[in-house]
Amino acid sequence: MSWNIGNLTGRISVVTGANGGLGLETAKALAGAKSHVVMAVRDLDKAETARREILRTHPEASLELVATDLGSQESTKAAASSIAHRHPKIDVLINNAGVMALPEGRTVDGFETQLGINHLGHWTFTATLMPSLVAADRARVVTVTSTARHQGRAVDPNDVNLEQGYSAWPAYGRSKLANFHFGMGLDAEFGRRGFSAQSLVAHPGLSNTDLQRHTVSQGGGGPAGPFFVWLAAKIGMSAARGALPQLRAATDPAARGGELYGPRFGLHGRPVKLAVIRTEFDRDIAILWRVSEEMTGVRMFGDDDVT
Repeated sequence: MSWNIGNLTGRISVVTGANGGLGLETAKALAGAKSHVVMAVRDLDKAETARREILRTHPEASLELVATDLGSQESTKAAASSIAHRHPKIDVLINNAGVMALPEGRTVDGFETQLGINHLGHWTFTATLMPSLVAADRARVVTVTSTARHQGRAVDPNDVNLEQGYSAWPAYGRSKLANFHFGMGLDAEFGRRGFSAQSLVAHPGLSNTDLQRHTVSQGGGGPAGPFFVWLAAKIGMSAARGALPQLRAATDPAARGGELYGPRFGLHGRPVKLAVIRTEFDRDIAILWRVSEEMTGVRMFGDDDVT
């Protein structure tokens, strides 16, 4: 590794999608550093298997499983509320869970599936945990994006659910660009409000996880789906290596809010700080903020719902 995670004794970490792939490796590393890790997961059976795997490596790990369906605003709010109730201070939140290039669909709340899970679910999850995050000493929120964000367009407030035309990969790129804009916008808000919390963004490069296989099994990805399964298996980094950028963003003492971490060579390499291009940054973030509040009815700061 390019840095030392250090000893996280007494720290509370929350990881979404911690039952497999990057999320599991992230939870394993944080638990190994002695953080108490809240594993926010959709599939509790799979999560129990993941918990046992972590305990085989780190028998003294402190772990907690919380059922969280990011495709349901009700489930997301309930899960985050229960976590916040048990943990008045949260030091690390890693918004890791996501879906990729699925066929057109809607969440239970009627949102386009990929934006609804990858961004809007994490929007509400983060907002509900906000009191615990700002109560901690210099908490970090890390949101996981993708190089696919370069193929996505910023959210159009006039067509949030892509009713004027849907294509799986551009929709995925749009959701990951939303993750990027969310992470950067959140850090700006922390600074504006005088909070010590920081928000960073990370991407895993090309990693061989279940994400590609899940996409194909769900009928997504089109002709490119099987190709990416093959490519990730052939040349992709392991999930443990792919998790390093988000781990570095979460734990490196030298990291700062508003930074982006990813593999040195784009798809591969050690985790490093990457350049952030801010073209039309503020406008896109402002639009995303407004759309997210309107769609979910949840403000990022404050307990009152949007009216």
